[in-house]
Amino acid sequence: MGDQNSVIESFQKAGQGQVFRFWGELNKEEQEDLLKQASEIDLSEIAGLTDSLLNEGETSYMDYSGLTPASYIPLVESGGDPAQWDAARIQGEEALKKGKVAAFTVAGGQGTRLGFSGPKGTFPVTPVREKPLFQVFAEKLRAIEVRYGCTLPWFIMTSHANHEESEQFFRQNGFFGFKEEQVSFFRQGRMPAVDPDGKILLESKNSIAMSPDGHGGALRALVRSGAVDAMEKAGIEVVSYFQVDNPLVRCVDVNFIGFHLLAGSEMSSKMVPKAYAKEKVGHFCEQNGKLVVIEYSDMPDELAEQTDEMGALRFLSGSIAIHLVSTDFIRRIGSGVSGLELPFHRADKKIPTIDNEGNSVDPESPNGVKFEMFVFDAIPFAENAIVVETIRADDFSPVKNAEGVDSPKTSREDQKRQYARWFAAVSSPLKCDESGLPGISIEVSPLFGYDEASFRTSWEKLTPKPEIEDGLILD
Repeated sequence: MGDQNSVIESFQKAGQGQVFRFWGELNKEEQEDLLKQASEIDLSEIAGLTDSLLNEGETSYMDYSGLTPASYIPLVESGGDPAQWDAARIQGEEALKKGKVAAFTVAGGQGTRLGFSGPKGTFPVTPVREKPLFQVFAEKLRAIEVRYGCTLPWFIMTSHANHEESEQFFRQNGFFGFKEEQVSFFRQGRMPAVDPDGKILLESKNSIAMSPDGHGGALRALVRSGAVDAMEKAGIEVVSYFQVDNPLVRCVDVNFIGFHLLAGSEMSSKMVPKAYAKEKVGHFCEQNGKLVVIEYSDMPDELAEQTDEMGALRFLSGSIAIHLVSTDFIRRIGSGVSGLELPFHRADKKIPTIDNEGNSVDPESPNGVKFEMFVFDAIPFAENAIVVETIRADDFSPVKNAEGVDSPKTSREDQKRQYARWFAAVSSPLKCDESGLPGISIEVSPLFGYDEASFRTSWEKLTPKPEIEDGLILD
């Protein structure tokens, strides 16, 4: 009982004794659950966040003085140097063949906003076979392994809400062709929600109102879970970071890896030119000699809409949450070394809780604060951070909303547009509308082609060629 008493006493000394208000009413199992949750919490961290984000307000992130557009490496078709892109490709291929690269998927989300009850990674997303997101990524990674004769360790960060279900999904599907030991799952960290005075909220008498600590928590979760230890033991130097909601993502991009290594970068990022001034993507900027990302919700309208002498958007570079991070940097930034900690941000939310008598409260307006970290906040800490342009149509079409922009419908259509471009490249054009959307539903497995070059190679091997008709699937 010593550990139990010390935990409870530490909460009381920190002014958070309300967490154990109903202790005497709980059975042994419920008490163990509450203690386990309480043990996750760094009380000194909560006290510091209460002082900095609640009492003083989050003001340190609103300084836009000296903000300028970030420089980036342009695509060849945008004026980039072909020789530079060739050198990057060669460097990236070499890193893959030497086993220096791992894939990392941030997959803690549920499909709630999509009207789907399971982990978002299990959401069906392809146009014909309705393959889940996890399978799409698995096939892309396996195709890279075949192309470069390498083995790609795959690390997947889940959440407490979906960990077991995600692992079970992989087991039920034979790990989608991977060896089981090649795929590593670990949970994202959590933070307690607090009231406006910094008091930790209870969800029920034996449950603290906990929530994931944001995608920035991925870096310290990689350290705390032992994933970085496993990476270093395997000789991994570069980690390819991408989020689970983007089926178009090139999970591992040889050119991107090459640029990262040639620059000696600790953290590299992909950008797409913004589609319009107030598109909901972060802005790559430079400030005080550092590369930074300013969220769309924080960017002042006058800057977001600013144009140059040619009438083009001045702050053009949009962040699409695709990064490369060196394992050394993950180790440093994720270990919480003084001066290298990612900042937390506050989010005022409606948080289901209980009152002093233990009655459920379902608030109609924000009643508390959640703390979260953003992965792009690591960029200013990284040495030689770079930004590389990518083609939106081949790398970014997320599934975030049930309908409208960034929905399953728009993503499936973007996948079909990509297939149509590949068919046109092999002189088998499809009948498409003005947006490039074909009139038939087709699907190309990444194992057949994950980019135009690999599609061309597979297509040329087909004898005879299949009829290009509605429902065509190429595996």
